[in-house]
This record gives sequence, structure tokens and C-alpha cells, in this order.
Amino acid sequence: MTLGFTPAVEIYGANATLLNERLIQWEHIDSSGIESDQIKLLIDVEGLEGLPSLGGRIGLLVGYKESGLVDKGVFVITQRSPVLYPLQVSLIAMSAPFSEADETGFKQRRSASDGPITLGALFRELTMKHGFSPRVAPELESKRIDHIDQSNETDMGFLTRVASIYGAITKPVNGLYVLAKGGQLKSISGKTLTEVVLSVTTDNRPGDRSFTSAVINEKSQSKYKGCIATWWDATAGIERKVKLGLSPFRILRLRSQNHDQALAVAEGELRRLERAAFNLKINCPGPPELSAEGVIRLDASWPRIMQGRWAVTKLTASGSREKSYQCVVDANCLDPTQ
Repeated sequence: MTLGFTPAVEIYGANATLLNERLIQWEHIDSSGIESDQIKLLIDVEGLEGLPSLGGRIGLLVGYKESGLVDKGVFVITQRSPVLYPLQVSLIAMSAPFSEADETGFKQRRSASDGPITLGALFRELTMKHGFSPRVAPELESKRIDHIDQSNETDMGFLTRVASIYGAITKPVNGLYVLAKGGQLKSISGKTLTEVVLSVTTDNRPGDRSFTSAVINEKSQSKYKGCIATWWDATAGIERKVKLGLSPFRILRLRSQNHDQALAVAEGELRRLERAAFNLKINCPGPPELSAEGVIRLDASWPRIMQGRWAVTKLTASGSREKSYQCVVDANCLDPTQ
């Protein structure tokens, strides 16, 4: 990966000229799952009359002057926080169409039952009523759900739980809501997520422009080496179990509706346990191509234990205009057996 030398950031959309001229600091938080992406901007408003309006739509471009900027999407300004001295305003903008009124009940918990239905149909039904345009990965479209209960959950929390049964993730971005397998290189929102290769310089030390630090947290896997999912056999009138892996087993709390669903839940949980045992946090100069649910590959310049492919779970990028561009990357191991 080749980075430029001069960090650059550009805002487009509502009040773009003002925001670009007076931008002090910026932060972009890109997360997997139900959490919506957001940006935070610190603006100098000394001598200005009025503030950027709530509800305005703004876009963010970040990168380097020498190698170009990458579009991080469009966001809606949802919060303003003026500061008296120095006279500044902090703006928070979200990638999903949130509003204080919450007209569609996006934040409301509810209970309901669904089925028989396909995963794709259920996802479309619940996302479209909140104003999103749904995108479903083809391999998940026709997954059959005989019956499933939503129990005092928001619609998005419920969909995140259902998606996890099939080893998938849900994510709001730019007015879309996507359902896809975790760690996929091709985003179904239409954006190609390239595998970003990260290297460490031979003279990697604090003060160097490309200084990179990292810590790997390998959790003990002795607590759970397998899992048990249950399902109700209505014909026999008994609860049955699906057991995968080795003892000790984690017993999953929620009962599945049939054997196939229980098997999918157990397989997904076992994969999650394997991957969650290896967590990586990297602090490095910002690679603008990187995003949550993208994949990074740590090459041979890294210590052996860190080399390999990692799925980004959260990316926090920040900087000041033309002065700095740093990223904090949280990732889970994609190759737990290697």
C-alpha cells in the first residue's frame, strides 16, 4: 500500500465551502453491524452569524494529496454543540436517516412473530418501512425461516440477531441497508472492498511518519470449544439438541425452530468463538481504502503471530486539516486455524 505525504480532507454537500474553510478537526467512525457510521467535525465559527443547519446532508472525502481522496459516503447532520471559547461548534452526522421524531419507530422495541418467510423477504420488509433501500447478498436471499420471534427488540437489533444465525452482518450506509456475509471483499452496496495490505517499515519507531503500533489479544479458548443449540420437535413434543465441537460446550439461550436452523446457529457461533479468540488493534497512518467489514492482510514484515488476513470490525479515522491522518483499526482473525 502506497500512501501520500500530505493528508487531505474535503467536505461536500450542504455548507461545503464554509465547512472546508473552517474545519479544525475531523473523525470518521466506521463500524460493522447495527451501529451507524458517523463523522464528527470541529468547526471554527468565530465571526459567523448562524450555524450549519441540522438535517443537512454532507459527504466526506479523505486521503492524501499525492495519491488521491476516497469518498466515505453521505451523512446527515443530527447534532450541533456550540462552544463559547474558543468559539467553535462540534457537528455530528450519521449515515442513516435518523431523526429526533423517529417517525418510523426505528428506535422502538417491539415483539412479533414471522414465518414462514425467506431471510431476504424479512430483511426487505423491516428495512423498507424505515426508509432504507435494502441490498441482500444472493447466497442469503432464499434462506428459509419457518418461524422466528422478535422479543422486545428494535427491528434493526432483531435483524442483526437473525443475520448472525447465518454468519452474516447487517449495516446501514448511505441510505442503504445491506445484508451480507462478514469479511466479503465485494460490498453489495456496489463498492468494491479491496484487500488492503499493511506493512511495517524496517525502522518502525515513534516519530517516524509511517510509525505503526499494534497489539494482539489472544483470549483463552479453553472456556468453550463447542456449542449446543436446541430446537423444538413439535411432532415428538420434545426439545432436541444440535451439538458441535468439543467439551466444554456453550449452550445457546434462544431455541431454534427446527434442526436446520439450530445447525446454522451452532455453526455460526462456533465460527464466532474461533475468530473472537484473536483480536487485533492497530494504530497507523490512515489507509483511505480501508473500511469496516473490509479485509486487511499483514505481510511478512509483521511478527509471525500477526501475519495473515483480518476482518475489520471497526475503523476510527481522525485528523486535522493537512496536518495528520491516523487510523485505529479493530479486527478479528479470519484464519484462526493458521
